[in-house]
Amino acid sequence: MPRTQEDRSRSTRNALLAAGRRLFAERGYAQVSADEIVAAAGLTRGALHHHYKDKQGLFLAVFEQIEQELRAEIAASIEAAPDVPGRMAAGLTSFLDVCQRPEILRIGLLDAPTVLGWETWRAIESEHAFGLIVDLLDKAAADGLLKQPPSAVLARFILSAVIEAALMIAHETATRAEVEASLGAMLTGVFSG
Repeated sequence: MPRTQEDRSRSTRNALLAAGRRLFAERGYAQVSADEIVAAAGLTRGALHHHYKDKQGLFLAVFEQIEQELRAEIAASIEAAPDVPGRMAAGLTSFLDVCQRPEILRIGLLDAPTVLGWETWRAIESEHAFGLIVDLLDKAAADGLLKQPPSAVLARFILSAVIEAALMIAHETATRAEVEASLGAMLTGVFSG
């Protein structure tokens, strides 16, 4: 059965995403040329421009793909926990685990804010990780576990703290145990007795 144009387009997009993701993870955005990406994908520069406009457009698609995957993975670990405190602990542990993967560290935490700009990076992070935090805070409030009503400000502070924690572990300015203990102490202050 002949492939449709949509099948060919999907195949081309997937090849570019896979090649870009691998190269960005291995060497970082600045060290990878558009020509290397299309060569690794077995395509032409025209294919990159048609589907993603340019290397930055491809990077954005790679980052969004990674964020969607991470949200699903972290959400699954959260849902497996029996109660809200357990869900928060599971979410934190899962987030720190995934952020130690070289691909996630390089693409999601180191390159994305610079390549995409802080506001775009933050908007995408907000759509994924931030949403998980807001959901958890809402559940904690419904169970009477918060000292004050949940807010976007509180959720943003928590997201910023866990991102910083992941960077500290990656850059070895603190051990995983130190980071988890400190985050636990900080989050304990959010919950009621």
